[in-house]
Amino acid sequence: MARTYLKKATLTSVSDAGEVRETVTNILNDIAARGDAAAMEYAAKFDKYDGNILLNEDEIAAAAAKVPQKLKDDIRFAQDNVRRFAEQQKATVSDIQYEIVPGLIAGQKAIPVDAAGCYVPAGRYRHIASAVMTVTTAKVAGCRHITVCSPPQPGEGVNPAIAYAAQISGADKIMAIGGVQAVAAMAFGLLDQPKANIIVGPGNQFVAEAKRSLYGRVGIDMIAGPTDSLILADAQADPFIVATDLVSQAEHGYNSPVWLVTDHRPLAEEVLRLVPDLIADLPELNRENAAAAWRDYAEVILCADREEMAATSDEYAPEHLTVQAADLEWWLDRLTCYGSLFLGEETTVSYGDKASGTNHVLPTSRAATYTGGLSVHKYMKIVTWQRATREGSKSVAEATARISRLEGMEGHARAADVRLAKYFPDEKFDLTANG
Repeated sequence: MARTYLKKATLTSVSDAGEVRETVTNILNDIAARGDAAAMEYAAKFDKYDGNILLNEDEIAAAAAKVPQKLKDDIRFAQDNVRRFAEQQKATVSDIQYEIVPGLIAGQKAIPVDAAGCYVPAGRYRHIASAVMTVTTAKVAGCRHITVCSPPQPGEGVNPAIAYAAQISGADKIMAIGGVQAVAAMAFGLLDQPKANIIVGPGNQFVAEAKRSLYGRVGIDMIAGPTDSLILADAQADPFIVATDLVSQAEHGYNSPVWLVTDHRPLAEEVLRLVPDLIADLPELNRENAAAAWRDYAEVILCADREEMAATSDEYAPEHLTVQAADLEWWLDRLTCYGSLFLGEETTVSYGDKASGTNHVLPTSRAATYTGGLSVHKYMKIVTWQRATREGSKSVAEATARISRLEGMEGHARAADVRLAKYFPDEKFDLTANG
């Protein structure tokens, strides 16, 4: 049967891109022209903070002293998990060399970018885990310098737990600055920081637009939209847990889509019954976000079977994908488009968001059809090299000359010709386009 929508979204997660883009462009242009002074003016205007922007060691130590020991232990637990997983990821990339033809050797080398800029949000929620995720992976990758920017709170500065998490994860500098001005400061190398080669981390629509605008001048992790989550559940799933997991992700923001895809109508109907009460039980801010997201963006989709469920999931390409269904290995083999996959009731997106070790900076808005999330690989350049003996270059030079002439690129052809003439002066070669 065709998919049946028991609940259909009335809105899509698209911001007023034109207005945001104009605002961001104006700010970036002003900061590019006036440098530190402009960045500090925007920081004072938008952050409403008059303390030091670049935290010194005493300020970082004072912030750490405010963090309860139990929370420090939890942050270290999460950081250790992220670090160990990142180290395993890095181990999958190695320098190689291979003799393509006798005498011609080509190689691959993995080189970390020099300087990374990590943005850690602290507006609606204090994203302690983002400091762990972004900084730890950059450190494991081998970045020489890591700058963290996080929006300060009036009278407090950078959230103490964020400052602590950034420090233990390997940040070289921590800056009390947020928004577009923070992204610009990292990209342009302001306030005595090196220019970032890559800027990573989640943020609001202004931060996301600033990263998009600067892409090319610097690298970025991805162009991120509102967070989204999808659950695949069959008859064996616990509807209360499914409903709880949907609500837990809807609280991210008013425009954060959550989707349930199932082949079992009674499960879908029970989840639809449970969700409103679970939302009503949240604290006020969380409740407002989750209620709006569920009302306007959530969908509940009934499918004929698990194959149709999987196809629907791949079409949606969710940032977070949870499977609460039988035969988890089948789902692992079958599913192809997601940012991060959570298999079975015993794990949940919240684990990945905070402490299990995989990264929570992930592709949104169907970007999972073509990219994965933040990892050590995002901080590394995979470059190639080659060398050859004169004999080894002979066949390559002949092919290069003929292909180049067929393309009409005579200069390329002559770069091959001169080597053949120098290395093999007594030989004749047919280097015309017709061979």
